[in-house]
Amino acid sequence: MRHSPAVRRRKLGEELRRLRDRAGLTSPEAARLVGWHQSKVSRIETGRSAVKPSDVTRLLDAYGVTDPQLMELVDALTGPPAHEGGRHWWHAYRGLLPPQYRDLISLESQASSARTLETTVVPGLLQTPDYARAVTRAALAHLPATKVDSLVEVRIARQKVLRAAAPLELSAVLDEAVLRRPVGGRQIMKEQLRKLLAVAELPHVRLQVLPFESGAHIGLTGPFIIFSFPNIVDLNVVVIDHLTSSLYLERKEDLKAYDAAFNTLQAQALSPQESSALIARIGDVR
Repeated sequence: MRHSPAVRRRKLGEELRRLRDRAGLTSPEAARLVGWHQSKVSRIETGRSAVKPSDVTRLLDAYGVTDPQLMELVDALTGPPAHEGGRHWWHAYRGLLPPQYRDLISLESQASSARTLETTVVPGLLQTPDYARAVTRAALAHLPATKVDSLVEVRIARQKVLRAAAPLELSAVLDEAVLRRPVGGRQIMKEQLRKLLAVAELPHVRLQVLPFESGAHIGLTGPFIIFSFPNIVDLNVVVIDHLTSSLYLERKEDLKAYDAAFNTLQAQALSPQESSALIARIGDVR
């Protein structure tokens, strides 16, 4: 169980250290091969320092790494350069967003799939602007209107991952309470439910509702998100949000437990078709 938001950077460092050990090199020897000070190699391997893709390439060359699967792993950990498709758009909001939120957005933008349970509010990737504004005002009542507006902009910008050329595969299980809580008032909630119905039609979105009649369930412990990455199970991570921080779980036993929990929740929930029918009835839409 770890509290650091630098999940990807630390995993990259661990993998590079493993590859250095496999090559039979010490940290000072690796540094000499690439013309760096030993402290730079140490900072990269411990996740204390960000690393450029070009630096990773130099290390892989020094370690004699040619295995395509290893190259793919390290590429995934390094992440895309900021200029590729504007994937780092959130950097413009650095002064507003806490580090753990920026890391969540980074994971979300690079993941191939996300599985999420929500018990109180509509997931951020599925919110309308008015709903997002109502949620933000309720959670951060002290913020001035201009900052609230900026946070809503971020929330809506995140949704681009569902419309990308290779969109995020999203599976969401919502407790029925999410649909019945009138966030922002009746009209805002009606528009929000209408959006849920529209998004549920996307081929890469699976939306299910856990009805009240299902009684107690494992999701009562709280909401969570499981991120998965292309072809690499070792990168999977569970994110649990708290009021002032986020918790990142990466141990295999934690991932296995949350994977099993989500599968159980999906089995207990209504089918996607039944879920859409319930959403339509609650919102009196369609």
